[in-house]
Amino acid sequence: MEESDIEEASQALIEAANDRDPMVQEQVRKSMLTLGKRKPDRVLPIFQNYLLKHPKLPVAHRVAVLQTIELILLSRIDEIGCLRVKSIVSLASDEMTRSKEVVPDWQQAASNILVAVGNKHMGDIMEEMLSKFQPGVLPHFFVVQTLARLAHSNVYGMVPFLSAILTTMLPMLGMAKQDNMKWVFSFALSRFSESIVEYLANLDKAPDPTVSKATFSGEIYAAYDILFCNWLQSRESKVRLTVTEALGAMTLLMARDKLEEQLPKLIPALLNLYKKTPDHYIISKSLCQVLDAAASTDGRLLRALADSLLLTLHQQVSLPVDYNSPGTVKNHNEILRCFSILADTFPDRLVIFVLQRLENGGERNRVGSLAVLRHLVNTSSSIMDTKKGLIVTSLRLPLLDTSNKVKKKVVQVISAIAHHGYLELEGGDMLLRFMMLHCALPDACHGRSLSDQEEVTNEALRNICEKTLHLLATTVGRMEDVLWPALLRYLTPVQYADATVPLCSSLVLLGNRKRVTGDPGYIVDFTKQDSLPSPYSIMVRLWVNASYPFRSRGRGAPSLRLLAILAPNTSTKFSIYIYSPSLQHPKGSRVCETPPGTTLTPVCLCVGLPESTVDTLNRRTWEQSLLKLLSKTLVAVMDAGWCCRLVSEMSLYLPTYNGSLDEKSFLYKCMGVTLQRCCDSGVVKEQLRIILATACHSEAIEREGVAKGIGLCASNHLDDTLAKLDDFARSDAFRKASGILGLLKDKNDGDVEKMKSTLILSYGYIALHAPEDKVLGRIDSQILRNISKHFSTKVLGMKVETKDLTLKISLLQSVGLIAQAIGACVRRQNYLFARKQELVGGLMDIIKAEPADVLVTSVRHLAMTACASLVNLDPALTETETCGVLQTCLNSVLGLPPLEVVDRGEEDESLDLQQRQGLYAETFSALEDLLGRLLSRNLTPDGLQSIFKHLEVWMGSELDHGRERAVRTATLVLDSYLHNLAVRQKTTTFHNIGALLGRLVPRCTDRCSAVSWAAGEGLRILLRIQLRYEGFPPEHRDAAVDNLPTLYEGLRNPDPAALCQTCSHLAEAFSRRLTPQQVGPLILVLTEGLRDPQPSCCLVSGVFLNTLLMHRGGRLQDLVPEIMGALHLGLQAISEDQVKTAVAHSILTLASQHLQVVIDTLISYPLPYDSSTCDMWMALGGHSALAGHIVETFTERLVAMVPYTEKRDPALRMGATKVATVQPLAVTCALREIMMNGQIEAAVTEQFPRLFVALLVRMGSSVGVQLPKDICTGATRPEKRPSGKVLGAFDVCGMALEAMQILLVRAQLDEVLKTLDLQEGWAKMKEPQQFIDGIALLANAMATHAGPRLPAIIQHLYPTLTSIYECQRTTATAFLSELLNHRVATEMMMTDSLMKSMIARLADPCGAVRMLAIRGLGNIATGSPEKVIKYAMELLAALSSGMEESDDPSKRIALEAMSGLSKVLLHLNKNAVRMLLVYILMKIKPFLESEYDTVRCAAVLLLGNLSKFGSGEPVFRDQIHNVLMSLLLHLSDPSPDVVKACKLTLQECVPLLGSKLIATMFQNHLYEDRNLHYGEFINDLMKYIIQDFPGMLNFYHTTILQFFKSTWTQVRASAAMFTGFLLGNLPREFYPHMNIGNIINGLIQLLGDPDPTVRAKAAEAMGHFRHFHPASGSGSLKELDVSA
Repeated sequence: MEESDIEEASQALIEAANDRDPMVQEQVRKSMLTLGKRKPDRVLPIFQNYLLKHPKLPVAHRVAVLQTIELILLSRIDEIGCLRVKSIVSLASDEMTRSKEVVPDWQQAASNILVAVGNKHMGDIMEEMLSKFQPGVLPHFFVVQTLARLAHSNVYGMVPFLSAILTTMLPMLGMAKQDNMKWVFSFALSRFSESIVEYLANLDKAPDPTVSKATFSGEIYAAYDILFCNWLQSRESKVRLTVTEALGAMTLLMARDKLEEQLPKLIPALLNLYKKTPDHYIISKSLCQVLDAAASTDGRLLRALADSLLLTLHQQVSLPVDYNSPGTVKNHNEILRCFSILADTFPDRLVIFVLQRLENGGERNRVGSLAVLRHLVNTSSSIMDTKKGLIVTSLRLPLLDTSNKVKKKVVQVISAIAHHGYLELEGGDMLLRFMMLHCALPDACHGRSLSDQEEVTNEALRNICEKTLHLLATTVGRMEDVLWPALLRYLTPVQYADATVPLCSSLVLLGNRKRVTGDPGYIVDFTKQDSLPSPYSIMVRLWVNASYPFRSRGRGAPSLRLLAILAPNTSTKFSIYIYSPSLQHPKGSRVCETPPGTTLTPVCLCVGLPESTVDTLNRRTWEQSLLKLLSKTLVAVMDAGWCCRLVSEMSLYLPTYNGSLDEKSFLYKCMGVTLQRCCDSGVVKEQLRIILATACHSEAIEREGVAKGIGLCASNHLDDTLAKLDDFARSDAFRKASGILGLLKDKNDGDVEKMKSTLILSYGYIALHAPEDKVLGRIDSQILRNISKHFSTKVLGMKVETKDLTLKISLLQSVGLIAQAIGACVRRQNYLFARKQELVGGLMDIIKAEPADVLVTSVRHLAMTACASLVNLDPALTETETCGVLQTCLNSVLGLPPLEVVDRGEEDESLDLQQRQGLYAETFSALEDLLGRLLSRNLTPDGLQSIFKHLEVWMGSELDHGRERAVRTATLVLDSYLHNLAVRQKTTTFHNIGALLGRLVPRCTDRCSAVSWAAGEGLRILLRIQLRYEGFPPEHRDAAVDNLPTLYEGLRNPDPAALCQTCSHLAEAFSRRLTPQQVGPLILVLTEGLRDPQPSCCLVSGVFLNTLLMHRGGRLQDLVPEIMGALHLGLQAISEDQVKTAVAHSILTLASQHLQVVIDTLISYPLPYDSSTCDMWMALGGHSALAGHIVETFTERLVAMVPYTEKRDPALRMGATKVATVQPLAVTCALREIMMNGQIEAAVTEQFPRLFVALLVRMGSSVGVQLPKDICTGATRPEKRPSGKVLGAFDVCGMALEAMQILLVRAQLDEVLKTLDLQEGWAKMKEPQQFIDGIALLANAMATHAGPRLPAIIQHLYPTLTSIYECQRTTATAFLSELLNHRVATEMMMTDSLMKSMIARLADPCGAVRMLAIRGLGNIATGSPEKVIKYAMELLAALSSGMEESDDPSKRIALEAMSGLSKVLLHLNKNAVRMLLVYILMKIKPFLESEYDTVRCAAVLLLGNLSKFGSGEPVFRDQIHNVLMSLLLHLSDPSPDVVKACKLTLQECVPLLGSKLIATMFQNHLYEDRNLHYGEFINDLMKYIIQDFPGMLNFYHTTILQFFKSTWTQVRASAAMFTGFLLGNLPREFYPHMNIGNIINGLIQLLGDPDPTVRAKAAEAMGHFRHFHPASGSGSLKELDVSA
């Protein structure tokens, strides 16, 4: 490469360095750097000269060039000669100082060059710098800055010059008046001082070990004096900070006497700067350096300044630390370092100061003091050890601070001092108590914006305390004896309740460790530990904690584990029980479900808790498991005294749970279980007295707990319990409200009623838990008598019943419990409950008294639950009583408002959604249970009918919720009837099944999905009942009945046809099971369903009627007139189209003998057809003979009718509008509708070829055709058209496509449909531009899945090829040409005739037809390859002529011709192609650069297919050389298909060139399915091309230059890249023979390309220039003759 060329290239790159695109800028700079690194001695002068010749270059441009020079120097400084270095230094110095004004980017770039050179050539740099750093002259800003940076980057090279520099600099300091000069001098002094300190610290590595601090102390002090006295007071904050930084570094070099002299002035000055400057880090860093220097002097100076120092440092350390701001974090750390330095100087004074601030300061001061204290404890432990007691004592006051910030710091201090033994001292328990109290900290009640980033929330503080406690228990060994057993004292107080989880977890860890190691301290002597609670209190607390295991952040499992750990401290026998090896809980057992034979333990209960949640845990089962565990524990202990002490502790513990009544309720139950095991009657009575006397009877949950506890106690102490209840009823608590005057008092009324409620409920639980051999004798004599006495009061001889809701609910619960108890007993002994009717009547009165429009209490469900329990008892209810119970309960429950309606109580207090959901669920569950109990007492059809009689009214309700409840209830009743049915006599019949079916059938399609589902289930159950009455056993399975659920799914199908079909199947299933006596009532009830308010219910009624009439009507002659009248009336009265269609179907069935009239009437209906008409057409398809006649008639009409008319619009200059004719459109619509009926398959199969061709041609005639404007003219009843259908949705082509789809379905060609759906063929056939492709897809699918049907289709389609309509010829040609692509054409012996028809179509005036004919000829190679050789000449001539089509603007014919040739050539030999080989090759080349992707792809593939005929042909090899560069460049074509084609063609063609290396490379890299790394590939390829084809290099690079003007961005970019790799790999000896000038000119032009990618690639190509060669004579390589 000539010097002028490389200079031109470098010049172009330099000019492009300021490109507007960042990517291009980056690539240009990389190329400049690459050239510079390869030959720095050649490129650097070009850069220098460019800068010198363009003094007015934009700053950004100059900066780019200078930065490139810097990068070259950093990587190649060792290869650059001294003279060049000096010239560069001179240039950089001149660039840096040319402008007296400061231009940061420009001058900084120049300064960077000097610093880069200074790492290697410090002498040259200093010579240049010192020339511009003369005494008496203020230097340039960047001269001083460069010297400072040199000192930082090259310490050992710069320090020897610093003495002279400082000497020269000192006078200049006085000359500096501007702030920027003061800043730069201060910056330089700071860096000089730092480099000297580093030099002195590493004298063993220094070149001059004689250098000492004294060498510089004089100059440093002189500079210090100016900076301190003059510049430190600058108004500019940046100057002050830089001066401050310099002063700190300089003090480390000052002489001791000078330092001692300046410290009294310097330190106060630095402290004063905190008030003037917001950025404190630099000040703190400098102050730390000053203190570090002062620490080596006499400590008196620092002690004299201690007050101001400590005060200021404390203010700084107390500032908030923003951890998102590194400056504040660094400042905080520097301040703490200052405190560490001061701690070594005057520790006592420092500690006293910090502790005073801790006691007397506010929040910020305390946070700072605690931070210092923590830092000193961790870093100066030897100094702080003597002050442990003082520090612990001083922490008392911060413990009372209300600030969470302070508390957080206190916890951090506790964590620090715990590691050093502070907590073992007196007062350590106070700190531990503080931490435990904050482990129980509640969440914040309300959120507030945390504007302060250091704000500490309650949650965060609690989390820190918990982690700290865990840390102390696990990692600090000396804390083990401090925490165990001291932490036990925090288990029982209420204020620590929320700390249960961390507290128990820590105790479990400590206890386990002590138990495993055998530490004697594991067993705690509670008698010697006054501060600890009793073991009974601990056991009670842990047991109650476990009752609600997910409270307090999941306290259940830790409490149970701790209970197991503490077992030896509670009872020896308890310990043996807990740790028995046989009690291991098996893995995988669910919570509370203990396998048989496995004893329940606390550890056992913990296993499944982690897998449960609050919502999934079964509360009742969990509670029962805990009570069972307690009972087994008491049995295992077998110590009466221990049980008595435990229950006494429980009673003492009751008041602590007044704030958590549900836990208190559980404690009552625990007391009941414990009292079961107490043998001391006095203890039992006393504890019962305490329970009744201290309980809060006004709380429902506590009343229930008391009652259950008393009931549990009664299981072993029945008489004592009943006696104690009597005693309590006669106590003073009841006497306060006795008599008439007591009733008039309001204050005590409520309390007495609540106590009575407790007693009433207690009697119920006593009955439930009492021994069965004793309870029946006490029911009437004691239990019911006392309940009645407490529920009503006699005043003046009159019985007055209370209206208190609580008392009423307790009564209902108690009655239900008593009924359950009696029911359990009577299973073993006979018992007649005489008061049953009285209680049932009272329950019904209570239900009637409830408001009908609201549900806010549990009265209904409790009353029905109690009634259900009473129903099973003897004596049985009478029919009147049963009817009354049914009517009362159903009306009270089914009429309730829906759940979404908010209910209001008496005091206008609404229940929340969850409460209402629970109340509704309980109420309906109670109703269902009651109905099941009533049915079980009269399990007969009449008994069933008696319940349905009350439900029928609600099943037809207009309210959705009323119908849903009624139908669901009816289904449940039927299910209960079925499961309890026992048919004893075969003569028994289910006589009322018809009436029951008739009520449920319409509801199967109810608009409410829940109603329809329940109704369907009810029908299934009814048929199962019918089977039982027919004599089948319960386990019998009937296919029709079992398939009903599948049919019900069809009832939810919105398609009317599917719905009707499903209903018909259902009706058939029912009709087969019903007797004539049962069918009659069913039909009569169904006629009523036609007038149902819901259309869907009317429809299902109509379909059922139609089916039943069809199958069973012959035996119902007497009912026909009545049924027909009802049908006729329904058709006129119903407005819904679906219902009309169902009724019309019945009418059409009876009028089948009037066929022609029906056809003429329906065909005259307006288009588009309404839904009723469509259903009528579909009904006609159900008769095979009728359907066949209709299809034949319609096919003939479609062929003969004019498909459309053309109307020219004067406003349109070109073309005409196609408007459909009405008659063929109507026939198409009718065909579509009639084929919707699945029974038409036989008729369609018989006439399939004619009908297929007719619809195919109709599709071609409908594309782009508009509807006639007068389509509704003369239409009958246009006002009847459904509002849901509009004219815009009616499409001419769409109707033909739908008809074709339905035809394929009826012809059982589902695979054809699936194929077209997957390939979106139908959508393509609807679009005029893609219609041909869609027809090809249809032909392809037919050839694949319907081959045997094609010969008949083709014969019917041939006449269409000569149709007068172009669209029909195109459709036929497209279909037939695609058939040639399949083997079926040969198998059916159709290839010859199809080929002749395609050749004939080559002369068609329509270009689309000719294109399709060419395609068909090419397809022969695929469908009938054996025919190719036979017709080789005809095919080659026809296809080759297609490449010369002049009337082919979009090149579609040429594309098909090349594609066809590619396929045909695969089956021909060399002799058949030789005559046309050159001709075809010449025709291909222009298409390689076609603007159409598909054409380029086809041309490249054709070239590859021709390669097998080019072996040994020099002409073919020359043509490959001609197009090789084009193929390589198109490997980056924007079309992926073209890229794949180029890969394949290159693999086929390149071996013919004779280069094994290139051929192997292509085989190894050009994979079709892999991405090609184009740059690496071309780079490696060029090496082989240069090696194997040197004679073609000139031709190749000339060809490539032509692609610099390509229309594709990717190709232009690849051409540039190709050129770069060519020149980058070209050996030196070839450069003189290459036209480098043209290449560089081309690349320079590409640097101005509008696309940034091209510009970047051009720049990258220039970076590949490798060799520089002096200019030589012209010459050229011997080129291969390619002109042939």
